[in-house]
Amino acid sequence: MRKFPSLITLFLIIISIYYTFHSSKSHTITDLNTPKQEFSTLRALEHVKSIAEKPHYLGSPAHEEAKSYIVNELSKMGLQPQIQEGFSIGKSGNCSRPQNILAKIKGSSNGKALMIMSHYDSSQHSSFGASDAASGVATILEGIRAYLATNKTPKNDIIICITDGEELGLNGADLFVKKHEWSKNIGLTLNFESRGSGGDSYMLIETNGKNGKMIEEFSKAGVRYPVTNSLAYSIYKMLPNDTDLTVLREQGDIEGFNFAFIDDHFDYHTANDTWQNLDLTTLQHQGNYLMPLISYFSEADITNLKSDKDYIYFNIPIFKLVKYPFSWIYILLIISIVLFIALIIYAKFAYRIQFSSVLKGFGLFLLALNLAGFLTFGLWELFKIIYPQYQEIQHGFTYNGYIYIALFIVFSVSICFKVYARFGKPEKLTSLMIAPLFMWLVISIMSAVYLKGASYFIIIMLFGLLSFFVLIRQKKPNPYLMVILAFPSIFLLSPFIASFPVALGLNILYVSAILSVLLFGILLPVFGFYKRKNLVGNIGLVLTLVLLITTHIKSDTTENRQKPNSLIYILDADQNKAVWASYDKHPDPWTENYINADENIAETYNANTLISKYGRSFTYANQAPTKNIRQSKLDISKDTIIGNHRYVDLCIAPQRDINRIDIFNETVFNFKNLKVNGETATDFEYSDSITYNAFTKRWKEHLLSYFVHKNEPLELQMEFHKDSLPKFVFYESSYDLLTNALFSVPKRETTMMPKPFIVNDAVVIKKSFALQEYVEKKEDTLAVSKTLPQ
Repeated sequence: MRKFPSLITLFLIIISIYYTFHSSKSHTITDLNTPKQEFSTLRALEHVKSIAEKPHYLGSPAHEEAKSYIVNELSKMGLQPQIQEGFSIGKSGNCSRPQNILAKIKGSSNGKALMIMSHYDSSQHSSFGASDAASGVATILEGIRAYLATNKTPKNDIIICITDGEELGLNGADLFVKKHEWSKNIGLTLNFESRGSGGDSYMLIETNGKNGKMIEEFSKAGVRYPVTNSLAYSIYKMLPNDTDLTVLREQGDIEGFNFAFIDDHFDYHTANDTWQNLDLTTLQHQGNYLMPLISYFSEADITNLKSDKDYIYFNIPIFKLVKYPFSWIYILLIISIVLFIALIIYAKFAYRIQFSSVLKGFGLFLLALNLAGFLTFGLWELFKIIYPQYQEIQHGFTYNGYIYIALFIVFSVSICFKVYARFGKPEKLTSLMIAPLFMWLVISIMSAVYLKGASYFIIIMLFGLLSFFVLIRQKKPNPYLMVILAFPSIFLLSPFIASFPVALGLNILYVSAILSVLLFGILLPVFGFYKRKNLVGNIGLVLTLVLLITTHIKSDTTENRQKPNSLIYILDADQNKAVWASYDKHPDPWTENYINADENIAETYNANTLISKYGRSFTYANQAPTKNIRQSKLDISKDTIIGNHRYVDLCIAPQRDINRIDIFNETVFNFKNLKVNGETATDFEYSDSITYNAFTKRWKEHLLSYFVHKNEPLELQMEFHKDSLPKFVFYESSYDLLTNALFSVPKRETTMMPKPFIVNDAVVIKKSFALQEYVEKKEDTLAVSKTLPQ
């Protein structure tokens, strides 16, 4: 060991990184022979297979099958499931008629109830929804079955709530919290979700107050593999996603915990969200959360989980969940600042630092930071040009995304070794260490002021200061001691380096590169003594090249790495014209049968048109033959003026099987009141001055999207200023382009799949309706009738 300290310490660091990820969840899959009182991953998987056999979005035939399956499974357990059905309008303007599945295990007391929740609808048109969220439903079904097998009578009522319409606008949760009596007595909710098909399941708190009591109670529950931190919720809020639990928190002031996994993000909402792609260790991890939490919170006092204090918290190997009050933030920060200054003074008086070398250290560290950050950013932008197919994956995370993460981490670390090999001498290491410590002190100060949830990074600073103290005291410190002092930094920072690009997309790879350099800086007391830093850097660059070649090999499309593409047919009923349209930036052999880039007229169809989650409009549109497609019937049953207000009732009745209706407003006007199928839309403001402030929460002029169930008509009851004469544009869509008898669109190749997050594989009819024209026509009719003989 004395002969090869560099090799051994490098090996220890690699092992510690591996252990950070490996220890975060169980890797033992419980099988079908698991005792009935325990959670079985494979029993839960059988539920996933049944629920996610087909795409089962709201309004599809498979949706009814999934609902019946869940109801039957709850009935088999001796429960009495009920269906809550009603109309809901989400805050984004998405509305539907969800069917929530509810059941209750009666407790022995009359306190607050524990609710366990997930949703059973899949994303629209092509997703099988195995992970999102058949995995959550399966976790609940298997967990409740195992709990009931213990024959325990809980102290608190346990409510099972399997919501519907979550993918549309959190409609099921909205319906539950507004209309169901059980929602008034819920003390805590456990919600199981997903945004990928694998990886660790993160615990994310939803609370309107402070998190102190929530964290205290969670830590008492005895979860074996908690993966969470106080920064995670801040990152979660940066994502374009809310969950059902968000609705419960905002509308019902109900506290809760989300449990969601995000790895393999490329499967999210796609046709690849199948049970075969679901990571079984992830499903096991969900069960590892649910079972101890049911046992604990079904007996605990959950009457009031509000708190007067917040906690910083994070998980770390061996110690599991670490927490401390927010009140410690500035205490630890002040201690760090004082120690940092004191150690610099001590080092100067001990003749262990020279200010010229300190300045040189800042130059080296900033050089490494800038090289890693800017080169990573620039190279990724270049790769997106070289591989244009990456732009078709709207998630921002490619199939070879993990290789890119590894590539740029290795590349960044290699840059560090090369920079310090040329300019960083071991005898100057004490001076060179000040720069990374100063950067971590700045990060700690910024966190304390602007992002308190990240304040636990002060731990990295404190252990860095301890390493700095050892460097001052010893010219050649024990390398293994220095590795041990670096473990907390590795444990805390490694997951963020790996997970940032997964959560926020590969465009954020430069953040991982910068974090890698910051971690290298803390590890300087180890790496700085390597005699062959240049060799290590060269080996890293060779490995970077190998990883680059690997990303190229895996950049093509295969049956396991399908290219997402899109095609829809739009019939403009007003002009009796039709187009083929696509959201794809780069047409492929399938779409090129209908899309010609040289004859593109997409701009004509991008005003008030169908929108996507990531804001994409049509890239291409070409003329298409018109088809005789039955259009929805528009009927005004009421048009009355009282004072300054006009009251209009408009009914849109589908005349073919459709899946959704999108409505846009082309005029500047304002509602005083709007009801959709009898439900009041609450996000609209009103002003007698007819100012345009009603759609500040909408995408452009998007009024609402109605997701159709059993071809139920859409009925609008509108009240607005009498001088406002709106003009609407309606899009009615059916996801049957590939099966409609009027068309002969071939199936995709096996290397392709429908693009998610947009209206796709659809037959769309566009039709406008102007109230002005209706009024003029009515007035003409009345005028003609008055001239006729009586």
